[in-house]
Amino acid sequence: MWTGWFESRAWEFLEALADQVGRPAVPGLTAEVDQHAAAVRDILVLGVEASATVAAAVLLAAYARGLLDQVREETGRPWAPVPGGTGWVQLRLLAVCQLARAHRVGSLTDGQPDLPSPA
Repeated sequence: MWTGWFESRAWEFLEALADQVGRPAVPGLTAEVDQHAAAVRDILVLGVEASATVAAAVLLAAYARGLLDQVREETGRPWAPVPGGTGWVQLRLLAVCQLARAHRVGSLTDGQPDLPSPA
């Protein structure tokens, strides 16, 4: 019961975040967002114990919330997207949303033969 609730809340957060950050406005940013997505995936898969047993949405939402909390702590104000923005935080959040769309069901290791998968 709790697992479904956490995953549902994570998807609500990720969908709201995707509405905020949108998609890369500049075609050349796609490769840069892909690099950020690979970095986020590696951080969560290799750096979070038992991450393969946790829904991708829960991991991604927690990562994004932590990033937004850090921005607020460092700047004293909440992060706000910039239309067509190319800043590190915006690219990272775009990458989180891209990963969420790609891993709508399952873990972040699904379909990644070079990464550990659940036993």
